Amino acid sequence: MWRCKGCTETVSSRSKLLHHYKLKHPHFGHSSHFPCTYQNCPCTFKTWNALIVHQSKIHCTEVSCKVKAIFSCHLCSCNDLSSERDYFAHIYSHLKRNETVICMFLGCEFKTNIYSTFKTHRNRKHSHHRLADFKQGVVVKSKTENDLEQNDQELAEQSDAVILSRGQCRTENVHEVIEQRFAAALLKLEHLVLVPSSAIDVFLEELHHLICSASIPLSYDTLSNIFHQRNLLVDEVIVAETVDAICSGNPVQRSIQKGGPLSTAYLRKLYYKEKFSVVEPVEYILNVKNKHSFQYVPLLKSLQQLLSRRDIVEQFVESYQKQEETDCGNSDLYRSSKDGSLFNGNCFLAGEKLRIILNFYVDDFETCNPLGTSRKKHKLCAVYWVLANLPQGSNSSLSSIYLSVLCKTNDVKSYGYDKILEPLLQDLKILEEHGVYVPLLGESVKGTLFSVVADNLGAHSVAGFLQSFSVEYYCRFCIGKNKDIQLYSVASGAFPQRTKELHQVHVQQAQETGTGCFGVKRECIFTKNLTHFHVIFGYPPDLAHDVFEGIIPVELAHCLSVLISKKFFTLAHLNSAILKFPYKFGDKANKPHVVSQSFSSTKTVGGNAHENWSLLRFLSFLVGSLVPENEPAWLVLMDLKDITELVVAPVHSDDSLAFLESKILEHRQRYQALFPDIKLLPKHHYLEHYPQMIKLFGPVVGQWTMRFEAKHSFFKKIVRHTSCYKNIPLSLALRHQMMIAYHLSSPSFSTSELEVSAVSTLPVDLLKDEIAQTIRDRFPDTPEVHLTQSVTVNGITYKKGMVLVHRATGGLPEFCEIDQICILHQSVFYIVRELGGWYREHYRAFELNSVSTRSLILVALSELLDAYPLVDYKIGSVRMVTLKRHIEIKE
Repeated sequence: MWRCKGCTETVSSRSKLLHHYKLKHPHFGHSSHFPCTYQNCPCTFKTWNALIVHQSKIHCTEVSCKVKAIFSCHLCSCNDLSSERDYFAHIYSHLKRNETVICMFLGCEFKTNIYSTFKTHRNRKHSHHRLADFKQGVVVKSKTENDLEQNDQELAEQSDAVILSRGQCRTENVHEVIEQRFAAALLKLEHLVLVPSSAIDVFLEELHHLICSASIPLSYDTLSNIFHQRNLLVDEVIVAETVDAICSGNPVQRSIQKGGPLSTAYLRKLYYKEKFSVVEPVEYILNVKNKHSFQYVPLLKSLQQLLSRRDIVEQFVESYQKQEETDCGNSDLYRSSKDGSLFNGNCFLAGEKLRIILNFYVDDFETCNPLGTSRKKHKLCAVYWVLANLPQGSNSSLSSIYLSVLCKTNDVKSYGYDKILEPLLQDLKILEEHGVYVPLLGESVKGTLFSVVADNLGAHSVAGFLQSFSVEYYCRFCIGKNKDIQLYSVASGAFPQRTKELHQVHVQQAQETGTGCFGVKRECIFTKNLTHFHVIFGYPPDLAHDVFEGIIPVELAHCLSVLISKKFFTLAHLNSAILKFPYKFGDKANKPHVVSQSFSSTKTVGGNAHENWSLLRFLSFLVGSLVPENEPAWLVLMDLKDITELVVAPVHSDDSLAFLESKILEHRQRYQALFPDIKLLPKHHYLEHYPQMIKLFGPVVGQWTMRFEAKHSFFKKIVRHTSCYKNIPLSLALRHQMMIAYHLSSPSFSTSELEVSAVSTLPVDLLKDEIAQTIRDRFPDTPEVHLTQSVTVNGITYKKGMVLVHRATGGLPEFCEIDQICILHQSVFYIVRELGGWYREHYRAFELNSVSTRSLILVALSELLDAYPLVDYKIGSVRMVTLKRHIEIKE
């Protein structure tokens, strides 16, 4: 019997299991991956064809293994090998001793004493074989193939009898499943691939013609030939009626014929909305005369749709239980927003009951070319949200970021956020007071808004602060004057922190005078309408805009100008090094661009967040050997590199935050000493608040805007493909909801924790002695192992040759290199070779060297000090590795 990995159903054969996957789990491969149908195989695949190819290559001999037989070696006296796999493992042991092996299959006289040659011969000439194909004396059957075939036939007959007993109801269900699967394919074409509806209509017309006109004569001839071969005399009228009944009963043909549910764009839209539970956007009219409106996707309906999925609810509850365990353990680490003082001080969220925690994002984006004639004409304001209850990393997928409001930016300026966000605020009030009913839990769950993520301009516009950063008070975290910020740091305690009571006083004074008061312009609409949210603690800093697109490009420009002026290197040399550097693995996708010739005058190197981050990370590898130690401009950049590694860390402690605060202060002093005439940016001041903000919100990398901004690309792509500018918010919002419904309708909404695309299953005895002994030391009874070159665990890809941080000694990390990746007992393990190394402060990197006395060791993923893989580079004659994020080391 074969058991489905996606549900609990069992079938009697592998072919029926594959048919079951195609019928019952049609969306595998869209939002997740196809799992191999063999229970002990860890592989997953992105396409159905890849799965078929894998099983035909890797598992082709497992069918013959169902026949129980005893094998006898024709080279020695061993005659009690209980399976075909054991037999070939035994044959391979002869080859490892360079003994000549004659092919054991009938009619083949090939012989060799080379292991790889024999294996290639077997795969090419005898990949598909039965027990009857072996030479006489090799196989002694204990159960005949006929017996097994008879058993399979009996099981199939029993299964067919069950199906027949279900009658017409079962047939109708199959037809409905096929129809819905076909509709899902059309939905993907229209709203994900963005094929125009008119093109879909033409395609369906041609498909209907092929099914009705071309396939009926072909089916008639085929059926007649079958009857003729069986010497059956069947009237031609009966054959024609049979063919007509089969073709007319085709669910695809019925769905696309005239009047069918998928025959026109309008009917398809109705079908999608009904069968895929689309939460439609609601249009709110702002001005009838001028046709001003905005689109709102009902929050409560979206939550009900999301929490109707069992896997989402299970993650929801599991996350809550883990948080309770952490609270009982009194962990002093900051891993997520739930470890911050803001969450723990909120009695509504941190209480004993399940709560829905929402994070919102507000931003404007251009749908057209920002340099073209339509600039700002079709600029939109979007409000997205994510369910923050789910485990870390769950919201990194763009399909896990949901739309709430979409409107034109000009309308926001004309009517204000109070009007635009009114329906959203009403739903949030209901969520706080009454909650949403979750059928899988059998109760209503309340919730609230936890934070609003935005860049500084967006945060100030929604929160009610002044939107100019040249005014006297521009910080939303403290009351510091612009001129004093240039003189004093936040760590000096010179700036009073904003409080709820003080903010209310400022709001009242601003309303009375009609002007800003200590940077406050008006009351925050979320604070005004919600009970458990306050503006002072609701707008976290944005790491992406503050550091990667703010401080880094500016300081790189200033410091590179100094280093080039001192003739340590030229701009041409730097750009040549950037282009020729041998980026590996994931670094290839984010390699920095060359620095423009005008960087010195523009006071910035430009580039996006990823490019600036990479340039700072690799700068020491590019030109570090040309710069003397203790060069002031170099120290400023290396301090900034240290700060960046700290602020992007996913885990913090009180010690690491104290270290971050000291590094920020040291960096400020060096930067002002080197550039006394250059004013600090407002973002320099925001950076000084980061240690305090991390204690409040948890790691700021969990609240940055990078993934939210990537969501804009979906809407921009639609506008480019459709070129439709009539009521853009409506068309974009509707297409987005169709896309979300498509993803939520798939059986597995989240990606698999363990994804492997290609494995080699080998007996442990055939591995190199050193590797085999490493596995036996930990799993002495394991006969075979799955080896792979690449594996993805929780979205992180590991490949052979990457460097891992295994443990720490004396406060410094110890590294190891991946020699092999193996899957044992459905878990990933790394066979690694330990490396020696020491810290090179000038490069802010670690020099690595192989240690001959250290043998291979087997390491589980959970045993690593840090799960993020690193990449080493050859700098001159030295092998070096640089961290991407700070590693929290507990002694």
